[in-house]
Amino acid sequence: MNQNKNYKFIDLFAGAGGLSEGFIRAGFEPIAHIEMDHYACDTLKTRAAYHYLKANNKLSIYEQYLRTKKEKTDGAWLWNQVPKEVIDTVIQEAIGKETIDGIFKKVDRLCKGQKVDIIIGGPPCQAYSIAGRARLGKKIEDDPRNDLYKFYVEFLKRYSPEMFVFENVLGIITAKRGEPFADLKKLVDELGYDMEARVQIASQHGVLQKRQRVIIVGWMRSESNKYGYPELTVEEMCYSVMKDLFADLPLRKAGEGKLCETISYTKPLSEMEYLKQSGIRGVLDFTTQHIARPTNDNDREIYKIAVDMWFDGKRRLNYAELPSRLQKHKNKETFLNRFSVVDPDGCCHTVVAHIAMDGHYYIYPTPNPTLENVRSITVREAARLQSFPDDYFFEGSRTSALMQIGNAVPVILAQRIAESIKKML
Repeated sequence: MNQNKNYKFIDLFAGAGGLSEGFIRAGFEPIAHIEMDHYACDTLKTRAAYHYLKANNKLSIYEQYLRTKKEKTDGAWLWNQVPKEVIDTVIQEAIGKETIDGIFKKVDRLCKGQKVDIIIGGPPCQAYSIAGRARLGKKIEDDPRNDLYKFYVEFLKRYSPEMFVFENVLGIITAKRGEPFADLKKLVDELGYDMEARVQIASQHGVLQKRQRVIIVGWMRSESNKYGYPELTVEEMCYSVMKDLFADLPLRKAGEGKLCETISYTKPLSEMEYLKQSGIRGVLDFTTQHIARPTNDNDREIYKIAVDMWFDGKRRLNYAELPSRLQKHKNKETFLNRFSVVDPDGCCHTVVAHIAMDGHYYIYPTPNPTLENVRSITVREAARLQSFPDDYFFEGSRTSALMQIGNAVPVILAQRIAESIKKML
């Protein structure tokens, strides 16, 4: 097949576009992104505009947008600077029985008769995640999100791509005694696909985060048998969070920074080897959204204890062992690691959507911590941990931005998968 062919994909349950961004970097072209969350769709539109402007040598328009953007405004000004069909690739809909036919019609229009080569996406995973099960208890059995994989299969049925990529939490294989997973396998088998599920660890594929996720890949059975699970080389991670990922961002205290302001780097790119190799610094000479959430005195005191303990032999804080005057949670039996410092000397623990509600699990490893300078990580730092480039802008509030980031597939992991798939195609 032609190496220069632009393979086309549809992204289902697209979120803020981490998986999609990885595929675009590998040279794939999106036909449509389908996502129900309003702010994630705004982010996808802004990113679609970015890619269009970059391809047409008009990046100065995107730069102007970031420099002049005001809080509590959406991206309408920017979206109006690009052809309407660019923005129309983002379809804001919840995928379900009532909506699927309407979504198909929109996607058919966007396809313009072209073949869909690959479908990617990860249905929301609350129903399969340990945290989701803990929070929802018995109700989880009847959660409609359990069945979203069936709608994913409907897209396979309609567009018959050569391959598909389906990302989810580890729990998808064991949830409900493994029934949904077995059912997914059966459904795609009936459509003529083989599939395989493997756990991928982001830190083995160029990401400074120990994230583990199940990546299911399916391929059309064929006589020539040229498809299979993409081979991903395990890479040794020789970089660390503080020195190689955070060191060129200006210092912040809790509550400092704005959602909409440009941030100058404190070190040249030549001194930041990982950022250069990974492309995380992006194409602009500034970044945005380096904003830290405010914290109260009580929490900052705990943060300081946690950071001090980390620097004293990498010890982790146990909530039950804090002075009782600092303990504000009734629960002293579980989640005792709820105050966790990001490992400055290695990879971060998994960034999750809950970071939006709670920065305690992502405390910045402040050297020489004081009650004044301790904080949780900023929106931009969280985005970097997920290997989003610095020119990626997350629309919506700070909470929404963090949620979009936590839910995403790390961009570099997605890129590695996409590159391997491209070789097969």
